[in-house]
Amino acid sequence: MHSLIQNVLERLRACGQGALLTPEEALTFISLPAAETASMLAAGGLVRDIFHPHVFTCGIINAKSGRCPENCAFCAQSAHHRTGAPVYPLLNVEALLRRAERLVKAGALRFGIVTSGTALNEKELDTLCEAARRIVRETGVRLCGSLGMLTAERAKRLHQAGFSRYHHNLETAASYFDAICSTHAYSEDLDTVSIALNAGMEVCSGGILGMGESRAQRVELALTLADLNVTSIPINLLTAIPGTPLENEPPLSPMEALRCIATYRLLHPSRDILVCGGRGHILKEWQSWLFAAGANGILTGDYLTTAGETFDADNAMLDQLGLPRLRASDCA
Repeated sequence: MHSLIQNVLERLRACGQGALLTPEEALTFISLPAAETASMLAAGGLVRDIFHPHVFTCGIINAKSGRCPENCAFCAQSAHHRTGAPVYPLLNVEALLRRAERLVKAGALRFGIVTSGTALNEKELDTLCEAARRIVRETGVRLCGSLGMLTAERAKRLHQAGFSRYHHNLETAASYFDAICSTHAYSEDLDTVSIALNAGMEVCSGGILGMGESRAQRVELALTLADLNVTSIPINLLTAIPGTPLENEPPLSPMEALRCIATYRLLHPSRDILVCGGRGHILKEWQSWLFAAGANGILTGDYLTTAGETFDADNAMLDQLGLPRLRASDCA
């Protein structure tokens, strides 16, 4: 076992809440030789077991799809790319409520409403606030919103309506962002995260790995998220969509993805780390290893424009692993 991993395990005995790696050590850790992979994953899994003995699932709904004015290189819904992704306006309250009910029945802890576009208009905001009040009242699910850029007033309204957590990915490191998106500044995403936090919401913010960024930039993103003090970190693994600028990007290997999860866990011992888009596509038969690497949550069901894992398949995996689980029905 590498001496750095031994040092991490020694630090773990103190059971503090802070990072178990310095920034310099994090880059060393994520770049350790392949022979150290098993020990890396074991360290990540041990930290998860101590800080997050219960795991959870969450699900989303693509509540408004397509024609996004942003030009994010990975995104099927960008109006700048020709991908054939579905296009439709904001779903109504009843449709959102039905999806929440399905997720609660499937054992999910959280439900995320996701909309395409830079920001909501006032009519859409009104609809989502009405939906939030009904969903929270009638299902007890913990409600998340991924609704674009925020103002302080809009963040306050969403929080009061029932959105307890706001999702807004940074997508990648600041030093690589210009290669991924040029229609808004990285600082605007940072501002939205801060606005959501100041409004009293928890924040779920992470990114997509495998877009051509370096290992150092993966660490850079993780450190930025630590500085922002987000509650939850979703790790997405790029599924290259035909018609996007990243359509020919080589996929991450399963072991590289798992090593990244372990690195993020050691940098964020007490935060939720969940694996979302691209889980089945990249990890394949290694999916169950994501918990052993340090993740404590997964996004179940379909993603925004690509198919995910079925509720039954994910529930069967969790049952086979025997991991204690948090559900909305247990917390209502």
